[in-house]
Amino acid sequence: MHSRLVVIGGGPGGYAAAFLAADEGIEVTLVEAESRLGGTCLLRGCIPSKALLHVAKVMSEVDELGADWGINYGNPSISIDQLRARKDKVISTLSGGLGQLAKRRNVNIIKGHAKFLNSSTLDIQGENATQLSFDHCIIATGSVPAMPAAFDLGNDQVVDSTGALELKQIPETMLVIGGGYIGLEMGTVYAQLGSKVSVVELMEGLLMGADRDLVKPLAKRLKTLFEDRIYLNTKVGSIGMKGGKVEVAFEGPGKFGTELYDKVLVSVGRRPRTDHLGLENTKCQLDQRGFIKHDDQLRTDDPNIFVIGDAAGEPMLAHKATHEGRIAVETIAGKNVVFDKRAIPAVVFTDPEIAWAGITEEQAKAEGRQVEVAVYPWAASGRAQALGRTDGLTKWIIDPETDCVIGCGIVGPGAGELIAEAVLAIEMSCEVRDISESVHAHPTLSETLMNAAEVYFGTATEIYKPKKAVAH
Repeated sequence: MHSRLVVIGGGPGGYAAAFLAADEGIEVTLVEAESRLGGTCLLRGCIPSKALLHVAKVMSEVDELGADWGINYGNPSISIDQLRARKDKVISTLSGGLGQLAKRRNVNIIKGHAKFLNSSTLDIQGENATQLSFDHCIIATGSVPAMPAAFDLGNDQVVDSTGALELKQIPETMLVIGGGYIGLEMGTVYAQLGSKVSVVELMEGLLMGADRDLVKPLAKRLKTLFEDRIYLNTKVGSIGMKGGKVEVAFEGPGKFGTELYDKVLVSVGRRPRTDHLGLENTKCQLDQRGFIKHDDQLRTDDPNIFVIGDAAGEPMLAHKATHEGRIAVETIAGKNVVFDKRAIPAVVFTDPEIAWAGITEEQAKAEGRQVEVAVYPWAASGRAQALGRTDGLTKWIIDPETDCVIGCGIVGPGAGELIAEAVLAIEMSCEVRDISESVHAHPTLSETLMNAAEVYFGTATEIYKPKKAVAH
């Protein structure tokens, strides 16, 4: 068999690339090891976790109605089987839709594991074993959860994010190892469903890659949700089984000694799925972390082979993969394009949500770059006051020489939706006055983007913060 273009992997990067190639008139074959399209994001990542986080958010809001407004619904009755079935229905609906779209676009799909025999031929093992030659290939194999060998006990009481999303039961006690976004999101879900959740983090704070101003409101809220069981600067020395529970040994100032848990979620990062691909039979090169090296058109050291998504490097985000897939396909189609995004948004779907795009304040400091920071506290927002969520803030990072916005951070309900305006502003090189003079609806949380821009000029209506005079 021969195909002009082969895409390995049917996740957000892979199926988007294959669909675009078909739309461009390129004959394309998609090789997928799973029985369904969607990849990690849809089948056991972004989509199911966000569905469960929605449930957790609604339960939290009901609790707040009772605490703040005197409206009580009583304790919830949770059917874990129905909850799991609803989550699975979301996955099957979306995955089924992708299958239909592939069929309508005449994308040839081969189910199986692909391995390079050379720079122009794949050996595919599985349901449809075959050899497939190609003119071009796009690697979109994604990533898998990292599971240190010392933590892998070979049972379903110590799980990675995939195991946690299966939602087999609600454990009475649960430990999350790792204070990153996946661990905190899943910890939030289980805590809201009734588990006593603890978090242990080796570093000095949660979400160490995020702006500290954004993390503070989340950390405060999680401290309450997890009932003060967040152990920072603390190492997990060992894990073992004892009396049907998981025994964990802690070493650090946050916690020392051993404790028993019904379930442990290991969430210490992800690694690219680039092994067992036969890359040694091509000219492709890996970096020290296992990512495939590439140029700004996503072309690897082998001119026939491209790489997109998690296998291509950080940030390991589905929406980055989708856009990289477009660049790779357009390059193959002969268009002069490069991947040069100024702002790739990152969102942590906890409660409150955290979102940022462009340059962060910490990044600017590390690079020795002079920036101005304009922060608008949500305590001054009428909409936030009405929602009872005044712990949020909106923050612009501004180039003082050009007055252009180069970064933005938001923490609060809906931050993941609000960040889209910031992405567009950064990509378009908007000056901060463009934002302050754009009319935003009142009362909305989107106003805080305009309000934060006004803070830069010292003219925000709801707060008194005159702009500091510049000494000459």
